[in-house]
Amino acid sequence: MTDSALSQLKKLTTIVADSSDLSAIEQFRPLDATTNPSLITVAASQPNNRELIEAAYHQAKSEGLVHDALIERTIDILTVKFGVEILKLIDGRVSTEVDASLSYDTEATITKAKELLALYKDYGVDQNRILIKIASTWEGIQAAKALEAEGVHCNLTLLFGLHQAKACADAKVTLISPFVGRILDWYKKAENVDHYPIEQDPGVLSVKAIFDYYKTHGVKTEVMGASFRSTEQVLALAGCDLLTVAPNLLAQLYEDQRTVTEQLIAPTAIAQITTELSESEFKESIQHDLMASQLLQSGIDGFIKARDQLSALLRQSFGENAELK
Repeated sequence: MTDSALSQLKKLTTIVADSSDLSAIEQFRPLDATTNPSLITVAASQPNNRELIEAAYHQAKSEGLVHDALIERTIDILTVKFGVEILKLIDGRVSTEVDASLSYDTEATITKAKELLALYKDYGVDQNRILIKIASTWEGIQAAKALEAEGVHCNLTLLFGLHQAKACADAKVTLISPFVGRILDWYKKAENVDHYPIEQDPGVLSVKAIFDYYKTHGVKTEVMGASFRSTEQVLALAGCDLLTVAPNLLAQLYEDQRTVTEQLIAPTAIAQITTELSESEFKESIQHDLMASQLLQSGIDGFIKARDQLSALLRQSFGENAELK
């Protein structure tokens, strides 16, 4: 019997679960897992996670916090608690995201990252098992650069182009997450196209270009394709360092019997990067890339909205003690 497409893919690429669904992670047993505010909010809405929510709230309350500060601290604690539970089910790392509202504030991002790491330390989790997830703004990348210099591993997310990837390489970040599906969605809408052949898929091509650039220049930063719309997109990037995949697509790959072949093969490194991208060059590149600028901002806005939804859920759950002043 032929191995499933998922089994074959795992021999070529590290598969990461893009989920905060503990049952799905337990089922597919990926090496690593990624979370984001949207996934945490969905998971927090599930009745079987009520105990985690209550524990997070009471821990925050025990610190003497009230009102907005109580809710914000509860969200951070809950986010870390999900990470701790995920780490019980996997052998690798979990990505935990900094509040997206801090995406344009370098110092605040650094502070929040250290607060999250301190929570993980309180739960006895080794720092090397955590990836601090930060949006790929200039300010976010500089925060990651400072954190990496202190030994904190970072995952730069909401990445849509080579200019962001170059800045991340300059910052020597541990890992980047270029988004495949969102790029495809944008081009389908912008060009009024219903479908692209997989060999012309703009999201897949973007990740391939970043992968080739990194490997050609000997960049150690890992490339993790993210935000997939189909198993075809996932398999088109077989051979990428890592791929983070939602449970529904993991299930489809598990049932798929097609033969999987390596699509991304690292070229021989020929030249180190000698010049770093400046802030003005980075921001000019973003400004002139309509797709990247729109998707970066909409992604940040979406994660802020998800955190606001979680905040509303907590206020509803815990009543007047969590009300605004």
